[in-house]
Amino acid sequence: MSNFLTPPKPIKRKPESEIDASYKKLRLQVFIGIYAGYAAYYLVRKNLTLAMPFLEKEFGYTKDYLGAALACNGIGYGISKFVMGGISDRSDARKFLSLGLILASLTIIIAGTNFGVSNVFIIGILQFLIGWFGGMGWPPCGRVMTHWFSSSERGSKMSIWNTAHNVGGMLIGPVTSSATGYIALLGIQHSWKFGTFGVPAVIAILIALLAYALIRDNPQSCGLPSIEEYKNDYPADYSQESEKVLSAKEIFFKYVLNNKILWVVALANAFVYLVRYGVLDWAPTYLKEVKGYDIKQVGWAYFAYEFAAIPGTIICGWISDKIFKGKRAVTTIIFMLLVMIAVFVYWKNENNMMIDIIALISIGFLIYGPVMLIGVHALDLAPKNAAGASAGFTGFFGYFIGTAVLSNILMGYIAEHYGWSAGFELLIGSCIIASILMAFTIPDENKKSKLKMLKK
Repeated sequence: MSNFLTPPKPIKRKPESEIDASYKKLRLQVFIGIYAGYAAYYLVRKNLTLAMPFLEKEFGYTKDYLGAALACNGIGYGISKFVMGGISDRSDARKFLSLGLILASLTIIIAGTNFGVSNVFIIGILQFLIGWFGGMGWPPCGRVMTHWFSSSERGSKMSIWNTAHNVGGMLIGPVTSSATGYIALLGIQHSWKFGTFGVPAVIAILIALLAYALIRDNPQSCGLPSIEEYKNDYPADYSQESEKVLSAKEIFFKYVLNNKILWVVALANAFVYLVRYGVLDWAPTYLKEVKGYDIKQVGWAYFAYEFAAIPGTIICGWISDKIFKGKRAVTTIIFMLLVMIAVFVYWKNENNMMIDIIALISIGFLIYGPVMLIGVHALDLAPKNAAGASAGFTGFFGYFIGTAVLSNILMGYIAEHYGWSAGFELLIGSCIIASILMAFTIPDENKKSKLKMLKK
């Protein structure tokens, strides 16, 4: 397996006259590959959330049990994003991304069978595997971004790429609701199983093959110079050592676990993800149970939430690059405080669907910017050949603590036993805590910014 995944070696450099055209063509090509590939991961990522209302009704599962099963997805994803992030730093991105997507899709197909929904224990195991394979998506994309896009353009470029998961998340609602409706017309029982699990998985497998055809691991393997040389854009701590493939020990112990600022960013990420998935994962249940929406209305509410994230994420990345000159923390704080206001409106609104939709659009517009920027912040805090592990570390906190423990288990328990109001109080408090933690990283960003200016 290790030989299969080994990154391609550098080849003879192309003539100078060909470098610019080749670079532009391949940058666009690999960007499309990781965009489509990562979007497809979200077709096979959180399908259980759309199935939960049916599982409650037809199988009698309660919210706290379903929340615990769903938490297994976050646990698997969080651990995988960290562990597999370190492996991805030493792997060919095109193979790594495609392999994870295919394995996640096959597991989703099993999750939609009678066996897959037979009891909470089986649901939890399958959700863990889906999360584990899903954790193989972000790290190779982060690796590609650090090898093909320089640090000064990374916030803007990653803000565009980061909308891939919004596209996938945006499409899953209409895809599953439409597929479920058409399959029901055929007279097939439990049509929601095929619509929410089978159809998205088949689409994702086809996209995995497309991603493999488009992605290239690094410029040197295509006969091109490093991105730093091509763009003449060198980070403050850049050296030729940055191009070296690092050992697992160096990645984890030198550049990740000993990085104090990375720990603060990772902890902040846990609370950002609590808000992100506290709203998203429970939206189908909350809107159906409290607001009385049907499955189609829930699907389109999902669509609106994810669609709004696309311009929001791009604007957030542009602000961090152009206005705050690569300083991620201040932008993150501003957006999280605005999220808090939108969550409050979503909570307090009664009997007005339009306000619910506007509130969800606002949350979607605002929350994914901080999600993206924390990932970029993590990439900025480590050499590019430790990028997957660095981002995976923040992802571990986001998905294991923020999503699995806090959003799925704790919020499910609170909603079941104390009501939805207590859950919303948890979300608002998390916005405040995330903002405070990110404020502690501002001095480090200011120091690095000054150092980079002195080098110029």
